[in-house]
Amino acid sequence: MADKTNSISVEEREKLIKVAFEAKEGTYSPYSKFAVGAALLAVDGHIIKGANIENASYGGTICAERTAIVKAVSEGVRRFKALAVVTNVPSSISPCGMCRQVLREFCSNDMDIFLVPGDYPRPLKENERPEQGYIEGGARKTNLEELLPDSFGPEHLELPRA
Repeated sequence: MADKTNSISVEEREKLIKVAFEAKEGTYSPYSKFAVGAALLAVDGHIIKGANIENASYGGTICAERTAIVKAVSEGVRRFKALAVVTNVPSSISPCGMCRQVLREFCSNDMDIFLVPGDYPRPLKENERPEQGYIEGGARKTNLEELLPDSFGPEHLELPRA
């Protein structure tokens, strides 16, 4: 499990979002046409990319978020500060349930997660402010605790048995 994290800087966030867009270019999504890119920021500053990779059997499909986690963990990286997820639709899309649970295994509940619409950044209109929970540009800022409340994690396996 990752250590408790702090919010990342605006510069780190913008770089992370840029890399998530780059990751989306690596998608293999001939069936759904739903391209997703993810960028995972490790505590050492390294950014790991992931793209969704579909399969004709559908069950063999792997989401961008899990691609990034698997790449990182298989290379020994297990502590993370933030995640950005980008799609090709003009709205913020949340990770699926399976991805949320895999993220829960390796990321702290308070880690920053940015859900980025495909048309990011959206300019604000004159005198407009970002909606609550969103950053300037239209991305939603959230965390695992919000996305996966009352979650089950590795620490629960250490609880005493009756």
